[in-house]
Amino acid sequence: MPLGNLTSQFFANVYLNELDYFIKHQLKVHYYIRYVDDFVAIHKSKQQLEQWKQEINNFLRQKLKIELHPEKSHIIPLSRGIDFVGFRNFYYYKLLRKRNIRNMETKIKLLNEGKINYENFIESFQGWNAYAEWANSHNKVKNMIKKINKKAK
Repeated sequence: MPLGNLTSQFFANVYLNELDYFIKHQLKVHYYIRYVDDFVAIHKSKQQLEQWKQEINNFLRQKLKIELHPEKSHIIPLSRGIDFVGFRNFYYYKLLRKRNIRNMETKIKLLNEGKINYENFIESFQGWNAYAEWANSHNKVKNMIKKINKKAK
């Protein structure tokens, strides 16, 4: 089953439902969110987070026969921003990932060079713009639109 397939997302949610109950009801993590196979737990104590991380990994190994990815599981200060579901999330705002901005800038460049047509580009941009609306990115979107409008004229 291909990654990203709706069926694989569904089964990830069903399979990891036990993890949700473990984290919320046994560990009593107050600030916890999961989207498919990505999750975040927030606490002011680094020691508490380290303890939870170990307990979660033990639970995953014993009950679900999986484990946390050693290179993708980090304890970081929220002030640095948490990379989660396509955004860099901070206390009171979220930003677009830099690579998503660069990808759109590359598409604008290809449009301006005539390497992709306007109709195909607009389809792509509309999707990107819908994604960008969820972030604190008004000025970034406005600047992107200015670059596109220069070509359209």
